[in-house]
Amino acid sequence: MLCRNDKKEIIMNVDFNKSPDGLVPAIIQDATTSKVLMLGYMNAEALKKTLESKLVTFFSRSKQRLWTKGEESGNVLNLVDIKLDCDSDSLLIKVNPKGPTCHKGTDTCWNEVNEQSFGFISQLENTITSRINEANSETSYVASLFAKGINKVAQKVGEEAVEVVIEAKDNNDDLFLEESADLLFHYLMLLQAKGFKLNDVVSVLEQREKK
Repeated sequence: MLCRNDKKEIIMNVDFNKSPDGLVPAIIQDATTSKVLMLGYMNAEALKKTLESKLVTFFSRSKQRLWTKGEESGNVLNLVDIKLDCDSDSLLIKVNPKGPTCHKGTDTCWNEVNEQSFGFISQLENTITSRINEANSETSYVASLFAKGINKVAQKVGEEAVEVVIEAKDNNDDLFLEESADLLFHYLMLLQAKGFKLNDVVSVLEQREKK
């Protein structure tokens, strides 16, 4: 969270004079998922109000006035953090959004779903999903294992977990990492066999952290 000195420093250091209209771009990013939600513009007054109210406020170029996001819809952007770029003429604002951000009702202004992404792991989850949907057990290992039922998938996770434990007690780091990769891959398969994905597990951990 921003302390009082941080707020003063941000306001003082933003170079609003670089633009003839005294505005700087403000990139809005979800503090949890890191998804970019929208782009708006701020003048000094809008930034000051954002810092004071903890609700992201822009200067609306169409309305020619300050505009707090969600003032009509209720889909506000709760301020978490603000960072100033290296040239002091743009802002990265991290928020906790309430409801969809775009006025068209989508999570982002780029029509994306605002959900946690785990990079390559998320791609791997999508690959597993596509293999399951193809259901070609003759050419796909994933499809063939799923075709045998959830008991077989769960059994495979158990087998891989045992292999990880065995390799953890040895000194061959390469084998340990190989078995760890196998375990993670099959665990992702088991999650989908149960109708879940990794994000569901992360949500449980996040709720535990809040407690």
